[in-house]
Amino acid sequence: MTWVTWRQFRGQAIASGAVLLAVAVVLAVTGPNLVWKYDNAGLTTCHASCAALAGNFVSAIKFGSDGTIFYATILVMYLAPALIGTFWGAPLIAREFEAGTHRIAWNQSVTRTRWAAAKLGLIGLAAMATAGLPSLMVSWWASPIDHALAQTGQASVFGSRISPLVFAARGVAPLGSAAFAFALGVTVGLLIRRTIPAMAVTLALFAVVQVLMTSFVQPHLIPPDQLTAPLRPPVLTEMMIQSPGNEMTLRGNATVPGAYVLSNTTITPTGKVFTGPATAACINGNGNDCNTWIASKHLRQLLTYQPASRFWPLQWVETALYLVLAAGLGWLCAWQVRRRRS
Repeated sequence: MTWVTWRQFRGQAIASGAVLLAVAVVLAVTGPNLVWKYDNAGLTTCHASCAALAGNFVSAIKFGSDGTIFYATILVMYLAPALIGTFWGAPLIAREFEAGTHRIAWNQSVTRTRWAAAKLGLIGLAAMATAGLPSLMVSWWASPIDHALAQTGQASVFGSRISPLVFAARGVAPLGSAAFAFALGVTVGLLIRRTIPAMAVTLALFAVVQVLMTSFVQPHLIPPDQLTAPLRPPVLTEMMIQSPGNEMTLRGNATVPGAYVLSNTTITPTGKVFTGPATAACINGNGNDCNTWIASKHLRQLLTYQPASRFWPLQWVETALYLVLAAGLGWLCAWQVRRRRS
């Protein structure tokens, strides 16, 4: 059964191996130069107050070839699980139904349970390896950028590795999402029994799950921290006045180096959300008088965030969640194959 599975899968395996080799070559060639730039920026020998050096390093590479590779690797890591689920998972059983070969495959000396276990197990492991290996390579290549971003408190076109954009393209998270995408594709193919519709539905469902995971689940896998800091009026990222009522929304520029900030709320000394009403100086655009009035309110910023130190705990929790979902879908597929009539 193992040999048959490999014979059917070897085309996808060879194509994936070629892509992995190309990625490895690009990262191996450009990685040492990125490390040299990091060292040349003075960050290797800096052990305290390195925000300025880190900011200079990030600014120097963000619009060059290194910045292009940075975003290209993120795109590759997002596409890998989606393509695995679409092109490996969805057709696995759906094409058996379309061709009618399931009647032969499920009525041989090999039991249906063993058939399903071989298909899901071997190709599932290959899917995890195909997403996990480039993730490790990308994490190694981007480590100078990630280290620099962890030291600067300023916003950047790059996201820190715990930010929503980058998190799913680092560490072990792609391994879990690839396993889930593959199991999802197999399940959809088993239920729809048509290859092309199953591929389309798998891609759409996986995209929805990724958005939901990034936006609503991942930030709260571990309860976030909170930080209260004084609001400094000259440094505001947002000031909005709504009429009628002149309600006022303020948001300061406080950041936590390397963290994923979930919310930034301006509160009064009593802890209530500040809503104004705005004074005439702010309404009329008199900046100095408006700042003086805001300072007199002794406002504070309440930040809710996931600190950079929680990158790996969040990675393992999210990966475990994906693997549990994949295992559940795999069991459902095996159960359906065992009970379905030919």
